[in-house]
Amino acid sequence: MQFDSLAAFLDMGGYGFFVWLSYGISVLAIAVFVMYIQHDRRILIQTVKAQAARKQRIAKVKAQEQSL
Repeated sequence: MQFDSLAAFLDMGGYGFFVWLSYGISVLAIAVFVMYIQHDRRILIQTVKAQAARKQRIAKVKAQEQSL
């Protein structure tokens, strides 16, 4: 399908509103999903670091107890 002008392209034969709305909703959904994944990844990294620090503290305390 060829369009004669930019206005005809944006109108999409009378269905432009629905076409562009669907594109907008899709882009919004993908953006929200990416932001959710980034947030979830940040939380996961913080949790892993906290667990590693806890293991180190426990190992340090056990080493101090054994040296007594």
